[in-house]
Amino acid sequence: MLAVNVPPRLKVMSMTRFLAALFALFALALPIAAQADPADIDAAARGVVRVVILGSNGQEVYPVSHGSGFAVTPTRILTNAHVVREVLQDDTLRIGIVPSEGDDAVYGKPLSISPRNDLALVEITGDLRLPPLTLSGNGNRDSGEVSAVGYPMNVDRAQGLDIGDIFKSQPPVKSRGFLSGRRPSRNFDTILHTAPIARGNSGGPLLDGCGRVLGINSFGADSDGSDAEFYFAVSMREVIPFLRQNGVNGRVNELPCRSLAELDKAERDRVERERQQAREEVIARTEEQREKRARARAEAEESVRTDRENMMALAFVLTLIAFGAAAFAWQARRGDDGEKKAMIAGTVAAIALTAAIALWFTRPGLDEVDRRVAAAMQDGDATPDPSEASVDEGGTLICTLDLARSRVTGAPDRELEFSWAEDGCVNGRTQYGFAAGTWSRVFVPNEEDAVSVNRYDPDSRTFRTDRYLLGRSAMGEARTARGKYTPPKCGTDGASSRLGDLQGSVTALLPERPNERLVYGCEAKGN
Repeated sequence: MLAVNVPPRLKVMSMTRFLAALFALFALALPIAAQADPADIDAAARGVVRVVILGSNGQEVYPVSHGSGFAVTPTRILTNAHVVREVLQDDTLRIGIVPSEGDDAVYGKPLSISPRNDLALVEITGDLRLPPLTLSGNGNRDSGEVSAVGYPMNVDRAQGLDIGDIFKSQPPVKSRGFLSGRRPSRNFDTILHTAPIARGNSGGPLLDGCGRVLGINSFGADSDGSDAEFYFAVSMREVIPFLRQNGVNGRVNELPCRSLAELDKAERDRVERERQQAREEVIARTEEQREKRARARAEAEESVRTDRENMMALAFVLTLIAFGAAAFAWQARRGDDGEKKAMIAGTVAAIALTAAIALWFTRPGLDEVDRRVAAAMQDGDATPDPSEASVDEGGTLICTLDLARSRVTGAPDRELEFSWAEDGCVNGRTQYGFAAGTWSRVFVPNEEDAVSVNRYDPDSRTFRTDRYLLGRSAMGEARTARGKYTPPKCGTDGASSRLGDLQGSVTALLPERPNERLVYGCEAKGN
């Protein structure tokens, strides 16, 4: 469709080129959340389609015009109202939906048309199912890098594509630019941007760096072929209410767009901070132990010295008593009934001398200092270290999404609940594989073109999901690899190590980086 033919045209002043150049320089100087990740733009492009208006002469079907659109559910396409307007005016025309991959072009039927804000919802009538795009809920952005995705006609002509080629799946064209701000136009809210679009781009998405839809490309400013171009997209303030009015809630993400490089750097910084904190804690504990040992030794030395002196003094006193009693016994033998007195005095002397000798030889020696220091240190270590009590021994867990450690491009669950067993069995039925010191499970669904790799670390109680949004051919290879093995059941011998080896055939096919990374912190249920 003619993206520039939607009245009224905006006449651009001769200063547009200068202002655009000035804006570009200013935009480059602004900090932006994340530059566009080609992998995320490619992932979003899987759900972008060519919307073709078809006519028929009774013998063959031919294209009348075309625009772009994208999936908001697996079976519903969002596009511009002016892309499908002719179908409403001529009941002999039909809507064709041509996906970016595969050869399963199908028909569609209009469900809702809103000329006021140039939006239309079309339902797929065939068996085609598409990956829905995520909508950005952050409608206040007025700067940053963006990408326009669609099917411009001038590219078709430059490639020499004829009329028949329009029915064949072609990857959509991606162009990059910057947001230039929000402004109302023609009684609805629009986004002004510089990502080039042309005839045929109408209805295609305007994406942020994480592949989330910021707006629906609708029309461009008339530059008279000389000035810099500006383009308009219907904003999410119009799109989301329109979809909800038609029973489509869609996947909405309001979080800032973060690059994996930024996330990885933050994770490295976090790990380094934890290591530094651990080193400081070790140093502090070592210093505390040193001071404690010094205090214990000083106390032990003082205690041992006092005990030695007391026992030696008592032994000396007892020795004097023994000698005194012996002298008395010697003198008593000369008097009347001296034998009896001598025996009593002799007994006292013997007991006193024995006690004095015992005290002398049992007085604490210098080695007693070390024993008392060791006992004092052992008593202090009886309290367990809380950090050592975090190892997960199994049970039901409640896991909460940690936004600071996650890269969220879709609309994930904020909370998960599952039970973990020490042999890697989840919920009593799903076995996790163990390889290279990591517990993981690879999921390759048949209904969605995405591979998920779930990982769980029992030591830190961290659950992580890496999602890879793949094209049809890559997804087909992943499904083929997954179909070649059957995961072992929980409780079978060597289940975890065997599954860890088997899953390598799928993970070897995945890109280096995922499109989405979700990190959850887990706690035992009831804590």
